[in-house]
Amino acid sequence: MTKTIKFTALFLGAVGIAVGAAVFARNNGRGDSTLFQANANPPASHTAYTGPSASPTIDFEKAASGAVPSVVHIKTVTKFKEVARRYPQQNPFGDDGDDFFRKFFGDNGNGLVPQQPDQRASGSGVIISADGYIVTNNHVVDGATDISVTLNDRKSYKAKVIGTDANTDLALIKIDGHNLPVMPLGNSDEARLGQWVLAIGYPLNLDVTVTEGIISAKSRNIGINRQGSAPVESFIQTDAAVNPGSSGGALVNTNGELIGINAAIASPTGSYAGYAYSIPSNLVKKVVEDILKFGSVQRGYLGISMAPEQLDEAKKKDLGINDDVNGVWIMEVDPKGAAAEAGLKKGDAILKIDNAPVTTTSQLSETIARRKPGDKITITYLRNGSERTADVTLKNNLGTFASQQSAAIQSLGADFSALSTEDAAKLGIDGGVQVTNIQENGIIGSQTNMRPGFVITRIGDQSVKTVDQLKEALSNQSSNFQIQGIYPGSKEVYYYGINDFKK
Repeated sequence: MTKTIKFTALFLGAVGIAVGAAVFARNNGRGDSTLFQANANPPASHTAYTGPSASPTIDFEKAASGAVPSVVHIKTVTKFKEVARRYPQQNPFGDDGDDFFRKFFGDNGNGLVPQQPDQRASGSGVIISADGYIVTNNHVVDGATDISVTLNDRKSYKAKVIGTDANTDLALIKIDGHNLPVMPLGNSDEARLGQWVLAIGYPLNLDVTVTEGIISAKSRNIGINRQGSAPVESFIQTDAAVNPGSSGGALVNTNGELIGINAAIASPTGSYAGYAYSIPSNLVKKVVEDILKFGSVQRGYLGISMAPEQLDEAKKKDLGINDDVNGVWIMEVDPKGAAAEAGLKKGDAILKIDNAPVTTTSQLSETIARRKPGDKITITYLRNGSERTADVTLKNNLGTFASQQSAAIQSLGADFSALSTEDAAKLGIDGGVQVTNIQENGIIGSQTNMRPGFVITRIGDQSVKTVDQLKEALSNQSSNFQIQGIYPGSKEVYYYGINDFKK
């Protein structure tokens, strides 16, 4: 009898491991670095496991001894923040109920909840410059109030965060060091299935640990990164053993070059079970360069939503998807986005970017994420069986799609209709959207005391007069915003607050 085991994707930061490899050697006042001496399109790196002259014996010792000094142990502390009490100054039980009231609500006598213990975690990182820049995972240092770094030679330093990118789960931190060991940067585009790799980090709070395996897949999307608004997952998959605490660790080829930053595992138990995932070094290079130059990641957007690789037959038919085509199908196009301006449409299949084939959504996402707004690319695509090309200039925003707008308005849990010109005139307003029905379990029904008949005139700071404008305004809001409007028969303006809005 076969037992089915469900694998769950997990970040490796349960113990907080973040391993970093020294990736750059700069001459810009920040220290020597191999990262910034690399070409924009680095040449193929012929490793010991590539080419017809590869030796039948793989030497892990040289790669490990060269790379280990560049991998560091990161320890973080996140302090608990006291919050003011949320009950009124006068308690409902009168003076005699003070002790009970404070005990029930956890008051320590000064109006604050009791102090909670600090949260401590550890991870790994990679030194990328001789003067102390270190790359790790965003989830290793996110929210930390204190970061310390211990080198392989046992020297310890305090670190500060230079910049983070939640979408790629990468972070750049800095220590005040000199002449630190820098790991050379490899070309992740040249990695091949079956090639030998080493994973280096500080798993399970142990000392530095080296494991070996092979690359078992590329451009893998496992749906784990939910930190950013437009996450990029195009992992290198390996069977080199990593565990909680390996986050931010180095994936190294047999030349001792960094080809990935370890970030996640797929496991039914929370520990290593054969699948580990690393962020490709070429994407790491782009993110680090942007943080150092601009302070944040400058990311270009194509303005499309891509059809998932597992679609039901009805949706495939609607899009005209042909399973024999090896490409990425467009599900929606932002009408104001880069792809739309270049003439791409729903139902087109993207085959190549700058003449390089793209066959999966994760591969396309990584390819575009490595470009900046304003970059020009050439897209080869298929439409109605004919291959075409389009020159596209990438934009600096993700774009808004019809399906996102519909999902946003549905989450409010109400029905809406636009006011007629006559009804708006009777109310003394230019226009608005009337709430005709409210569901108890929707956001409006559960978070406000709004009543049917209410006329919405503004969402946040945007005026709304039609349902389409309401949809667009909702898609532009953050998680917390206000709905403004009036009730027929009343001149008073009402405001309803919406919290934790999920678009």
